[in-house]
Amino acid sequence: MIEFRDFSLTYPTGSRPALREIDLVVPRGQFCAVVGAEGAGKTTLAGVISGVVPHMTGGASKGSARVCGRLLTETPPSELVGEVGLVMQNPFSQLSGARFSLREELAFGLENLGVGRAEMIRRVERVMADLRLTALADLSPYELSGGQQQLLAIGSALVMRPAVMVLDEPTSQLDAVGTGVVFDALETLRAQGVTVVLFEHRMERLARCVDRVLVLDEGRTAADGPPADVLTDPRLADWGVAPLRYTTAARRAVGRGLWEEDRPLPVTLEAAADGFAAALKSARTTGGL
Repeated sequence: MIEFRDFSLTYPTGSRPALREIDLVVPRGQFCAVVGAEGAGKTTLAGVISGVVPHMTGGASKGSARVCGRLLTETPPSELVGEVGLVMQNPFSQLSGARFSLREELAFGLENLGVGRAEMIRRVERVMADLRLTALADLSPYELSGGQQQLLAIGSALVMRPAVMVLDEPTSQLDAVGTGVVFDALETLRAQGVTVVLFEHRMERLARCVDRVLVLDEGRTAADGPPADVLTDPRLADWGVAPLRYTTAARRAVGRGLWEEDRPLPVTLEAAADGFAAALKSARTTGGL
């Protein structure tokens, strides 16, 4: 579905490549998260996958990058719109400005593709229900809060039913409830066979939901694998990624004999609670407490 081979990209004004020798294969239906420090290349990678980079930004590339079999450097974004959905950090910049209600905004892309009215209505109603936007259907997009606008931007991508969804920190303006709604929607998409690539900083959510975590560091791939492996890597801080608090607590406990040596470090609250409960039980049994 997504295939990068030895891909590098340098912007016209860049003194060094924004992406360096990226090798990446994301199969159909996988939920892949990309993390890294600011300037690591995350937004550039999102832009390449969606076709925005280098077509709208300029830049020189080496190697190959394909999505759905299309060579991205030779395929304009207009030809990818039906296959790749893109949600960026700033929802205001994604409003069309051509529609007067949330419902009409959701339908805007479908209108441009000539989707039939009955199908259009069905898709819009479904997306509004999934993202809990139905009560806001008749409001102007400009009456919405920043978080509501972000949900609208996500819905505008989801309603197109792309084969690939690319989201660049889509929950940055959402509270815990809104974030939960978005992740629920993304898991549903994954179950439907949609490939999801999420660029995100809320690490605890990633540990629960994604199949795979890719770490970028100065444009290169620093780590790539299952969340339980990547998010417990002791080098995370060196790559500018804050370790999960559960992992940090357990790692400190190991040094004090308060965590079973053969138990993996946790990446979720549940795993941490189980691990500390087991250590406490063991200490009581052996008289360590």
